[in-house]
Amino acid sequence: MNPLGLPAYSRCPPDLAPFTWPEIHYRKAIPESHSQVPTKPNKEPRTQLNHFFLSMTATPMSHHTTNMTASAAPEITPPIPHPESSTKQQVSNPPETSPTRPPALLHRSFTELPHKVIRASGNTLHLSNGRRILDACGGAAVAIIGHGNAEVIQSTTEQMHRVSYVHTMSYTTSSSEELAQCILKPFGASTFDHGLTKAFFVGSGSEANDAAMKCARQYWFEKGEVKRRVYVARKKAYHGNTLGAMSVSSILPRKVPYDDVLLPNVAFVSAADAYHGLVGKETEREYVGRLVDELEDEFLRLGPENVVSFIGETVSGAAMGAMPAPKGYWQAVRALCTKYNILLHLDEVMCGMGRMGTYFAFEQEGIQPDIVTIGKGLGGGYAPIAGMLINDKIVSGLRQGSSTFNHGQTYQAHPVSCATALAVQKIVKREGLVARSAAIGKKLERMLSEAFEGCEYVGDIRGGGTFWGIEFVKDRETRLPFSKVGLGSAIQLQAFELGVAVYPGSGTADGVLGDHVLLAPPYTATEEELQMAVDVLKQAYEMAVVQYAEEELELRYKMKL
Repeated sequence: MNPLGLPAYSRCPPDLAPFTWPEIHYRKAIPESHSQVPTKPNKEPRTQLNHFFLSMTATPMSHHTTNMTASAAPEITPPIPHPESSTKQQVSNPPETSPTRPPALLHRSFTELPHKVIRASGNTLHLSNGRRILDACGGAAVAIIGHGNAEVIQSTTEQMHRVSYVHTMSYTTSSSEELAQCILKPFGASTFDHGLTKAFFVGSGSEANDAAMKCARQYWFEKGEVKRRVYVARKKAYHGNTLGAMSVSSILPRKVPYDDVLLPNVAFVSAADAYHGLVGKETEREYVGRLVDELEDEFLRLGPENVVSFIGETVSGAAMGAMPAPKGYWQAVRALCTKYNILLHLDEVMCGMGRMGTYFAFEQEGIQPDIVTIGKGLGGGYAPIAGMLINDKIVSGLRQGSSTFNHGQTYQAHPVSCATALAVQKIVKREGLVARSAAIGKKLERMLSEAFEGCEYVGDIRGGGTFWGIEFVKDRETRLPFSKVGLGSAIQLQAFELGVAVYPGSGTADGVLGDHVLLAPPYTATEEELQMAVDVLKQAYEMAVVQYAEEELELRYKMKL
């Protein structure tokens, strides 16, 4: 038994011995004397936990939490077995890229090479240097059932033997048809009627959002309302990196190089951000009313007859750090879109597929969108796949017009990707992992609240299910961000040195400034893994924030001079 009272880690791969829980000794966030302040984060191991990870070798706080966790969430049950493949291959550590021979692959950065992962099993990443990293963010909230699941691998292989590829202009496959049925009817005769009737599968969330934008435009075109060409989106939003998806996004650093080639026919309204948006003694209900009034004013300014759709993330992900909308917001937006006959497009690429503790996050709002985009958790990282779901209103409009959806891709509804995603979703349903995600949410809320209580630079903790964000500010009273971004990334780097992967973000406050980190563990994570992730994140915060706090004080001093 470990200090949390849990049995030994039951899903430890066969080649690893069970471990004992290392004790963590926290350091103070701000040293008592200036002499204790390091000039830069120390990358040497500082705790037994560090030694534990580095020694393993082988092949509010203002606490703004959401009420979006399922109300009847069960206790966290033991996770599903995560069998290893019966035919293991010996994996040798490939040599690192020579400095004199740069990589042929175009990485995200020219100055820093990413760490090489040679194997992933369960919720652990195995690096080429022998280290093991607990994946507490599922990559980018992707790996919902962990890595190396033999059942998924078998389903993928079997599909390759049956049909590896066909072109959807002429053919369909059982895997794509079954996946569509599985997603649209996730639990059979569900008590929640989402109203979605057709699915369209592509390779990424960006592609899904582009397809949704085109589908919405074509719907109005088929109905003869050709003047509808404006999309309304929200500030502090992120919908993808393709030109269409980026046009309706508002993360400024990502948009600046391409600003002149992005769509001009996009209007933006305020984000649903109660942490930064509430004014004075304004209540959340009053705040929602103000947001909806702003949206209605924008519809009227543009002319509802000119608007294609309103696009928003049900729960904001990378841009605002697992930020749920205040209660009543989405119901009011749905009513407003209905009033002015404007399509409602919800982006659930990051927050959907059980991530928030229900299969679709919008279920908790009790609304029916016209279009929903899904991704990440759909294939769980085992294959590149995302999707667009539409309701019968749009289907009927297309059918009664040209009887086509004038959009197609070479790898649309790829049979192997669909078979892989179908296997993932079958596991999610069979093992009750959506309910488990909801239960994890209650555990994580408690763990994070206890770990970060009273931390000077932790402004907000929010989220639900297996999707939680921590926002960092220089002043908790004013909620102002630090004067430069990077604290989230610094914390992420420190956590990595301590053996845990988390997901950093910036621009949280206004699209440019502000920092947060995301926790998005697999739905199969054990309570021990969750506690470990929180403990390491707390220590990483303490180590990284010292430098930022000192730099902020130095900047204030220079400004006074």
